[in-house]
Amino acid sequence: MHLLDFARTQFAITTLFHFIFVPMSIGLALFVAVCQTRWYRTKDEVYLRMTRFWGKFLLISMAIGVVTGIVQEFQFGMNWSVYSKYVGDVFGPPLALEGLIAFFLESTFIGLWIFGWGRLPAKLHLWTIWLTSIGTILSAYFILAANSWMQHPVGYTINHATGRAQLTNIFAVLFNDTVLLAFPHTILGAFTTGGMLVTAICGYLLLRGRGSALVTKSLRMALPITAVAVLATMGFGDGQGRLMLNQQPMKMAAAEGIYHSTRGASFQLLTTGAFKRNPGHVTNEVSIPHVLSLLEDFSWNATVKGMDNLQAADVKKYGPGNYIPIVGVEWWTFRLMIGAGVLMFVISLAGVFLMRTGRIERTRWFHRAALLGVALPILANWTGWIFTEVGRQPWVVFGLLKTNVANSPNVSTADVVLTLAGYLVIYSVLIAIGGWLMWREVKHGPQPDPLEPGPGELPPGGAVAEETAPDLVLAY
Repeated sequence: MHLLDFARTQFAITTLFHFIFVPMSIGLALFVAVCQTRWYRTKDEVYLRMTRFWGKFLLISMAIGVVTGIVQEFQFGMNWSVYSKYVGDVFGPPLALEGLIAFFLESTFIGLWIFGWGRLPAKLHLWTIWLTSIGTILSAYFILAANSWMQHPVGYTINHATGRAQLTNIFAVLFNDTVLLAFPHTILGAFTTGGMLVTAICGYLLLRGRGSALVTKSLRMALPITAVAVLATMGFGDGQGRLMLNQQPMKMAAAEGIYHSTRGASFQLLTTGAFKRNPGHVTNEVSIPHVLSLLEDFSWNATVKGMDNLQAADVKKYGPGNYIPIVGVEWWTFRLMIGAGVLMFVISLAGVFLMRTGRIERTRWFHRAALLGVALPILANWTGWIFTEVGRQPWVVFGLLKTNVANSPNVSTADVVLTLAGYLVIYSVLIAIGGWLMWREVKHGPQPDPLEPGPGELPPGGAVAEETAPDLVLAY
C-alpha cells in the first residue's frame, strides 16, 4: 500500500466508526421527543418512563458520536491539505454553519434537557428536546450539503491564478439538487436506525420475559415509524440513483456490473462475473430480464450505458486516465444496502401486523428477528456510504480534483500508519465503552410497571413524577 492508500483507509475507518452513532442519535432524538410530547399531553406515566429509558441511549450515542466526529474534520488539514486548500472557500461555509448553528443548538439544548428536569416549566423543557432533535437534523443537512458539493460541484468558479475553487453562490451549494435528495434519504435512514434499535432492545426484553407497558408502547411507536421511514428511505434512494444516472453515470454502471451498453438490460441478483469485462459469457448468473432497463428508464428495451462507453467519454472530456471505480465494491455494496433495507422493512411490517393482531408480545420468532435486526441499519448505512464515496473515484471533487493529487505531500507514510494505528485503538475503546454502556442499560432494563395506587396515594404520572428528575446523568 502507498501513502495515498493509507490516507484513504484512515479516513474511511474513522468515518465508519463515527457513522455507527450519528444516525442512531438522530433517530433516538426524534423518538425521545415524541415520547416526552405524549407524556406532556397525556400525563401517562409510561411515556415518562419511556422518555427516561430511551433518553439514556440517546445521550450515550450523542457523546460517542461527538468524540468520534472530531477527528474527521482535522483529517482534512492533516492528510488532505491539497484538497483543503482547493475547496476551502466552498467547503468552509457549510462546515461553519454546522458548527456555529447546528452543533451549538444541539449541544446547548441537550444540556438544558438533561439538567432542566424539575427546574424548567414542563412546556419549555419539552421544547429543549425538540430543539435538540432539530439541531441533529440541521447538523446532518450542512454536512450533506458539503458532501453533495463534492459529488456535484455548483455555485463556484475556479481561480486559475491560485488554483482554488471559489464560492460564488452559497444558496446553490446549500440547495444543490444532490443534497435535496441525499438529505431526506439520510435522515429517514437515521429514523430507521433509531426505530430498529428500539425494536431490538424491546425484542431482547421480551425474550428475557421482561415485558411491560413500556416495552409494548415502545414497540407500538417504533414499528410504524420504522416501516414508513425505511420505505421512504428506499424511495428517496431510488431518486438518488436516477439523479446519478445524469451526474455520475459511471457509478451506476459499476453498481450493475455493466461494461457494454446493453439494450433491454437485465438486473443481476447474483453473479460470478459482474466484475469481468465480458459479462455476456458468464454462466453462473441469476438475473431478471429487462428489469434494469425498466428501473433506469421505465422502458422495456431502454439502452443502459456500459462502463466501456462511459470510460471513452470521460477520457475525451477529462483526459487520459482510468475513470472506472472498483466494480466489485460498488456491485456488492449496492446490493447489500438494498438487501438490508428490504429486511428492515419486512421485520417492521411483520411487527406492525403482529401488533395489530395483538400477538407481538407472545411471538418469540419476531423477538429474535428484531434482536438480530439491530445490525441491519449499520450495514445499510455503511454500505450506502461506501457505495457513494468509492463510486465517485477517481475524483475527490467530481470532475475537478482527483484523489491521487489531493492528499498532503509532506506527510510521510509512517506518520499516517502511526496515526491510523492510534485512531484504531482510540476508536475501538470508544466503541467498546459505548457498547458497554448501552448493554448495561439494556440488562438493567426500564423501571418496572408501578403498582396500582392505594387510597390517598398519588397516581402514577402525578405531581411527584413531574418534579422528579430522571436518572439520566446518574447513568454516567
